[in-house]
Amino acid sequence: MTVYDAQIADLQGKPLDLGQFRGSAALVVNVASRCGMTPQYAALEKLHEEYAERGFTVLGVPCNQFGGQEPGTADEIAEFCSTTYGVTFPMTEKVEVNGPGRHPLYQQLTGTPDAEGYTGDIRWNFEKFLIAPDGEVRARFAPGTQPDSPEVIAALESTLPAS
Repeated sequence: MTVYDAQIADLQGKPLDLGQFRGSAALVVNVASRCGMTPQYAALEKLHEEYAERGFTVLGVPCNQFGGQEPGTADEIAEFCSTTYGVTFPMTEKVEVNGPGRHPLYQQLTGTPDAEGYTGDIRWNFEKFLIAPDGEVRARFAPGTQPDSPEVIAALESTLPAS
């Protein structure tokens, strides 16, 4: 099983086929609208725009498990992301990333270690997972790691599909 096999809905509640990202690189990020790290949306959107033509997408996954920082409805989340940060990358339904209700997508992701060897529960909003075109999880980045940091860019560029 790969991340592409997980069943998830988009922000509007329609089934989102993660298989559409097969053959592309993706950065999966648990997001929140009322977090001190919310400004990362700007850098995520910039990455999405800059690398889209080379086979890359960001996938935002709203989650309200950290300090209740994503309390909004799907419409409120979409409106906030669009008007505040100009987000155009796909967003999923709001899910749980930890605990007994952990979404199957995150069951696939959380076993991947970050650069310090950390595996397991998501630590906070904006934890990032880089998915290779074959569905393999290539890298995990801590919440405080900026999306445009040198380590994320280097990992992203080495994971892009061959053109």
